[in-house]
Amino acid sequence: MLGRVNHVAIAVPDLAAAVASYRDTLGATVSAAQALPEHGVTVVFVELANTKVELLEPLGEGSPITAFLEKNPSGGMHHICYEVSNIVDARDHLVQAGARVLGTGEPKTGAHGKPVLFLHPKDFSGTLIELEQA
Repeated sequence: MLGRVNHVAIAVPDLAAAVASYRDTLGATVSAAQALPEHGVTVVFVELANTKVELLEPLGEGSPITAFLEKNPSGGMHHICYEVSNIVDARDHLVQAGARVLGTGEPKTGAHGKPVLFLHPKDFSGTLIELEQA
């Protein structure tokens, strides 16, 4: 069911500072910032040869990233995103297997304009998993 790793997401308290570190210190290519109000985050993508790193900071009052940063003030790995060929089939399979899909269970549009879902970290060794339809 799982395809390639699409990205690893890192929550950061200061997106501009994180971008500067990746771009200026590591020499990485970093995308323009993109606000995703539906997800409560602003994101950029660090482009790598084989995948991406997503840097995300809270956007708005109800951002799920705010609680993460309260526990991890310096930031840290937030989730890993895997590609799937059909997100609805993947969701149905996972629910039948006992995995918990966060939110309503209906896919939302992610930063790449494709459907995404998140899976409860308690079902996957403490790791929040995002699925993105490839």
